[in-house]
Amino acid sequence: MADPVSSVAYAVEAALRALNGDLGLLVATMGLVVAIIALVVVNYQQLIARYPQGGGASAAVGEAFGDGWSFVPIGALVVDFVLTIAISVSAGASAIIAYLPMLAPFRLILAVGLLVIVAGLTWFGHLGRLIFAFMTIAFIIIAVTVLIFGLSATPQPTGTITTSPGTGSVLAVILAFPVAMALATGVEAPSSAIAQLGQLDKNNRRRFGQITLWMTLGIVGAITLGLAAEAAHLQIGIPTADTTQIAELARVAAPPGVFAAFQLVTALLLLSAASSSFQAGPGLLKALARRQTTSGAFTGILPSFVGRTNSHFTPFWGVLIFAGLAIAVTVVGGGNDQQLVLFYAVSVFLSFLAGLLAMAYFSRREKRWAYLLLNLVGVIVVAFTLLANLTRGLPLISLAGALLIGAALYTLWRRAGRPEGIRQAESE
Repeated sequence: MADPVSSVAYAVEAALRALNGDLGLLVATMGLVVAIIALVVVNYQQLIARYPQGGGASAAVGEAFGDGWSFVPIGALVVDFVLTIAISVSAGASAIIAYLPMLAPFRLILAVGLLVIVAGLTWFGHLGRLIFAFMTIAFIIIAVTVLIFGLSATPQPTGTITTSPGTGSVLAVILAFPVAMALATGVEAPSSAIAQLGQLDKNNRRRFGQITLWMTLGIVGAITLGLAAEAAHLQIGIPTADTTQIAELARVAAPPGVFAAFQLVTALLLLSAASSSFQAGPGLLKALARRQTTSGAFTGILPSFVGRTNSHFTPFWGVLIFAGLAIAVTVVGGGNDQQLVLFYAVSVFLSFLAGLLAMAYFSRREKRWAYLLLNLVGVIVVAFTLLANLTRGLPLISLAGALLIGAALYTLWRRAGRPEGIRQAESE
């Protein structure tokens, strides 16, 4: 849950910036975002039911349209992992600067330093993963505490607040919500993560994954809508450059000690999200690496060294590759999460779209008309969100990157003789 939960740290502010500081439309915008995530979750319930062994969108697309098409969601995931690392460490730096403003001149150095620390902890495999898992739980507890304090806090207008979003209210919400769809990243994770639960049979893995999906929606939705509603009530507008909206909300709503704890767990949660991508990204490269099976046949499409692991079973070359790419993106974005969020959510929505199209194909083939209607509604909403993001121009870079990576992997796959099993790369 670290990825979608941590997105709360910057998604609400991103929506408010897109609304030109109109707090009156913030709750409606975030409500629409949560509703779309709920629609994705309902559809991914069906995907988990079909693939209790894991596999996610790449498994569904590969089965529906052929293994070659699996590289569309795989390419999208690679871009999503890189952006998640970059935006998470940048937002982590913002959380620290909000508490220690004197560090503002060193924002980029701080963000890159945090990235290196997370990569270093990832080197130690499950130990680093366990530490960050506790951070997710701690953030949920402290965030709820801040929300409770905020119920009785006195409004203190802070930052830039307007009553004019620049367009009509309905159009403003439609234009703003795609920016905040960064909140949806990571929602698909249970569909692949259940592959790790080897101690469970298929029925229990299916149940575990579906429950996790609904818990993620409940927790993310409640915290997001709670923070948006309290921001509107307490009049917390677009913040200055050396702080964040949720930091100012916590400062106004809670006692100093709770505010300090909130900033600490926020920063650590964001590093947890970066850690999750540092686990998944190199793991995906390892699954695609060239190797010999027990039968003596060769499979995989990437150079074999990408799959090498250390004594902690960490694919260290993959960690270095993702660290290098994420550092480059962080530097280009100046370590500013609100700049990077403009590129975010595009790649993961490309993966969502591919997965939902595959599920619609299965529903039509099996004449499950109710599911087909649900899938098509999901396809239309996800496609609209993706297109709305692309109309802003800059997100085209993310889409192009995902498609180019997918095309490059497809070319390598063809040259390798089209080895079977590529659709299961996510679960592996």
